[in-house]
Order: sequence, then C-alpha cells, then structure tokens
Amino acid sequence: MTAGAGITIVPSFAVSGLGHKAPSDKLNIVGIGVGGKGHGNLTAMNTENIIGLCDIDWNYSQRCFDTFPKAKKYYDWRKMFDELGNSMDAVMVATADHTHAAIAAMAMTMNKHVYCQKPLTHSVYESRLLTKLAEVYPVATQMGNQGNSGDGVRLLCEWVWNGEIGDVVEAHAWTDRPIWPQGLERPTEAMDIPKNFNWELFVGPAPMRPYHESYTPWNWRGFWDFGTGAFGDMACHVIDPIYRALKLKYPEAISGSSTTANTESAPNAEKVQFDFPARENMDKIKMPAVKVHWYDGGFLPDRPELLADGIPLINDGLGGCLLVGTKDTLICDCGGFNPRLLSGRIPEVTPYLRRVPGSVDYSNGPHEQDWIRACKESPENRIEGSASFDYSGPFNEMVLLGVLAIRLQGLNKILKWDGENMKFKNIAPNDKMKVVETFGFEMVKSRPKWNVEYVELNALESANEYIEHTYNNGWSLPEMSI
Repeated sequence: MTAGAGITIVPSFAVSGLGHKAPSDKLNIVGIGVGGKGHGNLTAMNTENIIGLCDIDWNYSQRCFDTFPKAKKYYDWRKMFDELGNSMDAVMVATADHTHAAIAAMAMTMNKHVYCQKPLTHSVYESRLLTKLAEVYPVATQMGNQGNSGDGVRLLCEWVWNGEIGDVVEAHAWTDRPIWPQGLERPTEAMDIPKNFNWELFVGPAPMRPYHESYTPWNWRGFWDFGTGAFGDMACHVIDPIYRALKLKYPEAISGSSTTANTESAPNAEKVQFDFPARENMDKIKMPAVKVHWYDGGFLPDRPELLADGIPLINDGLGGCLLVGTKDTLICDCGGFNPRLLSGRIPEVTPYLRRVPGSVDYSNGPHEQDWIRACKESPENRIEGSASFDYSGPFNEMVLLGVLAIRLQGLNKILKWDGENMKFKNIAPNDKMKVVETFGFEMVKSRPKWNVEYVELNALESANEYIEHTYNNGWSLPEMSI
C-alpha cells in the first residue's frame, strides 16, 4: 500500500466479510494518535482486543503503550495497516485534524469500522468524501463528539419536537475555548527533532516546515495547516444539539468576525453567523429559516433577560447553547446536557428516542461502546450510532464553514454558499482579500511601535483551497466522484 496510490471506490455489493459478530466476541482494534485523546478513547474500548498502537511521538504516547503492553507499536499508520490489515476489525483515529480523512478513508476502503475524533475532517471536501464512503462501505462509523450519545440532547430534541418552545428562528452556541495558544505566527527558529519522534509523519499532507516545539503536542489545534482552531475543536460538541434538533443541513450564507487572525493561525476570539433556509415542517412545529450564532474566546451572546442573576452562561466549563422559540427559550450545557426552559416550566414529554446506556455526562465510554455495539451488528440490521458519518459528515461541513467564515472575513461580505456543490456563489475570480501576515510590537524609546504586515490573496483561489486541500508529500485521498 503506497501513500500516494489512488483507490477505486467499489459498489457495496462487492463488499463482504462484515457479518454479525456476537456481542461476546471481541473486536481487534488499532489506535492511531494515542498520546492524547486517543488514549482515553482506547481505554473506553478496552472490552475489546487492542492489537496495534500508532503515534508519531512515542514519548508522549508512553502512557498508552503502558496501558496496552501487548499491542504492537508503530510510527506510520500505513505500515500498521499493511502488517495488521488482515487481523484488525476496527480503527480509532485521534491524530491532528489534517490527517483524519486520509486515515479514515483508507480504513473504510479496507472494510474496517472507524471511530474518528472530532472535527471529523480538516476540510469540507474531506467531510463529503467520508459521508459518501459510508454510503458505499457497510462499516460502522462514529465521530468522537461523545455528548452526541448523551441523554441530554435526546431530551432536548423531544422537547423541541413536541412544540415546548414553539418555532425556533434564532439559536446561539458558545465556548470558552481556546485554552491553547492561537493568533500565532509561524516559528522562525528550527529546533532539533526529539528522539522517538517522527516529524515528517506529523506534517503529513501539509506543507513541510522545520520542527518546532510550538506545534505539537496539543498546540497544533491553533495552526491552520494542522487544526481548525477553537471553532473546529468545540463546535462539534456545542452546536450538535442545535444542528440535530432543528434538522439542519447546509447553510445558505455565512459571515464572521474575530480578533486578529493571520495566515498561519486561528484568532483568539471569534463570532460567526449561519443563515439556514426553512426545512420541512414537523407534526407539532414549523421549521422556518433560522440564524445560528457562534461565539468563542470570551465572546458570549447577550444575556437573556429571564436567566437568573448569578447564573453563568458557561455552566460546565465547556460551553452551551440557546434555542429561542416563539413560546419559550431553551438553554443547555455543552452537548445538550442539562436542558432547561428559561420560563422555569418543566415539560412533561414521554421519552421515546433511543438512550445510550450510561451516557449522562461527558465521560469517555458510552459513546465508544455504542460504536462497538454497532460494529458487531450485521449491516442489514445495524442500529447506527447517532454520530455515524451519514449524520456527522454533513454536520462537520457546517462546522468547517464556520472556520471559512473567519478565514474569508477579509472579503467584508456575507458569503453565499451552494452546499450541494461545495462552492461560494458570490466570490468572483478576481476578488482580493488582505490577511495579516505579521503583527509585530516593540517599545522604541519608551514608546509603543506596531509593525503590521499584510499579504493580498486571491479570494476565490484561497476559498477553493480551504474547501478542498492540496495534499503534499505524496499523500492522497481515495478517488471518488462527489
């Protein structure tokens, strides 16, 4: 298996070997990106056989290696797939955002079940690709936004769909992230690569640059080439109840503003607005056009008048959301947990949506185990996890459009979006935008001096690159007509 090989997508009738597995039979699972969140995911999957561990940083991953001492260790996931491909049943992906899609897509074309951390992918096109692959390959899939399996979002949906707050025309979501550095420029110093660390594999499909400790672990989230900033990290958790309850798909317009963002890194704080068209009405509520607002880095929506004094909008240390209806307003914590009406009324609605056992907070375990359950069921009778790629793929496209609203804010316009064709409708071929490249500050003779340098970019070329990345260093995605 070569890194740059194109892969032909075969129709589903040609797939075999994914029949029913008894719940008592254990899956053979491999993990890729196991130093951070991946370790927690695999620990939550320890009812199964963990047979392979892969990470570019063996120092950071030692804790996971110690947890699963029998698992074979790798730096390169492609080598692990070559050696363990016949024996592995499922793959857990928790690498930096920019390598999610290549790994997940390869695993799916090998008929392996996939659990992939949020954000599902680094680009809109990659999300569409994984959605389409999930239609072709009958494997169980799950994005790692664990609140999606929670009781809270299910109760929230039951309330909304029962008409408890009326028709929703406005929604807000927020988080206190980032809690890692953002607004950074590319480091100019080249540092020695640590032992037991493969820098080339970390950079992967992104443009190569010298190693610097600022990039990884963890801080890669703030750099555009590797992560998607606070929006990509947290919106998959926080906006999920809004997206799900309001049955959203593609927005028709986006706009954003932020503190200083530059060519290399996401801003420290941002606001984004999505405009969604009307959807098909439900039995008890209408689904009119709705505006969804996002805030991070300290920005918050205007405080609702009915919210009691002294109650913070961020109640759980993660974030929350607000659904403003024609009858009442619903507020909840991150992922839909702890929903409540600002009127104080407690709806009496009989629960009817499937509950995932034990999913009552943001702990690892229930979300992963619900995926494992789905893996063991035959494709014909499978109950998919609620964050399977048919749902999380389109949802992740929305999240990444929030990232694009910030990266393209220099156009100073509300961007019109053609969701089906993945393109902006009102960016002309010759449109230009200025983006900060350097924001320097120094004291000269006891006086402050700023040195701000901009680069002018072709907006359409930049937008197309953000939608569908150019892969470098011999990396590629499976070939598929989308």
